Amino acid sequence: MRQAGLLRRRRAYYAVKIAINLLLFAAGWAVFVTLGDSWWQLALAGFFAVMYTQLAFIGHDAGHRQIFRSRRANDATGLVHGGLIGISYGWWFGKHNRHHANPNHEDHDPDFDIPALAFTEGQGRAKRGMLRWIAKYQAFFFFPLLLLEGLSLRVSSIQSVWRQQASLRTLEKALLIGHLAAYLAAVFVVLSPVTALAFIAAHQGLWGVYMGCSFAPNHKGMPVAAAGNTMDFVRRQVLTARNVRGGWLVDFTLGGLNYQIEHHLFPTMPRPNLRHAQAIVEEFCTRRGIDYVQCGLWRSYGYVLQHLHAVGAPLRAGTR
Repeated sequence: MRQAGLLRRRRAYYAVKIAINLLLFAAGWAVFVTLGDSWWQLALAGFFAVMYTQLAFIGHDAGHRQIFRSRRANDATGLVHGGLIGISYGWWFGKHNRHHANPNHEDHDPDFDIPALAFTEGQGRAKRGMLRWIAKYQAFFFFPLLLLEGLSLRVSSIQSVWRQQASLRTLEKALLIGHLAAYLAAVFVVLSPVTALAFIAAHQGLWGVYMGCSFAPNHKGMPVAAAGNTMDFVRRQVLTARNVRGGWLVDFTLGGLNYQIEHHLFPTMPRPNLRHAQAIVEEFCTRRGIDYVQCGLWRSYGYVLQHLHAVGAPLRAGTR
């Protein structure tokens, strides 16, 4: 990868990407004010859902040190983007680092610990009450539950920062409070209360769906690593991940996360270089007999739903 130049920083790419994102974000708020108290604002809620996710992708890349060589510059970029969307950069990336160290590990991957879902039969059997009932039919609830993902990210960010689990917590407190105050002030000053509540529900719900649909295809339904697993680094990263095909549109929509295998093997590799690394990684895996999994976007969601439905089958059958 180093010989191919794929670990070199792509500062010009990120400069253009960040500038376009910020210009579109600012333009969106200008249109928001211009439209005033109108139900057309619900269409703009969809636009902001897209922009929030695109800004989150930049924060993700900054956390992985893909943009600058300097940790301070990457962290500053991540903090600013986290502040723009109201998420704790420190909390999220700490969690994300643990995921990268132990992808799809039943005990150590925080992305495997979602109260409303069960990814193994053991997790399903451990659930009680309403959560157990949801787990029975979780394939049907999966996409509706993503409507709450944006709210979940905010609640977790606030809990982390106020429980002093995040680094730079004073700054992050200020950023979270500033975002919430500015967001609510803009919405309730420009819109009537009913329209404002509808806008918030549409924006936060669609943002949650977009975020969930960007991250879910990558690992869900892939092999699970249990306690005592002895896979080496390459196999641990490759066998638990799935790539998503689809060309430039999927690259843009999923923020480069569709090259999940390459990203897990080389997390500091700049996003636009991942597609060039794919051929090298696939050939490497083929020569060594390591399964390299990729499929289309819609098929990836099908695999996720099939897995969730299969995990819930023993609960639907009434077995313990």
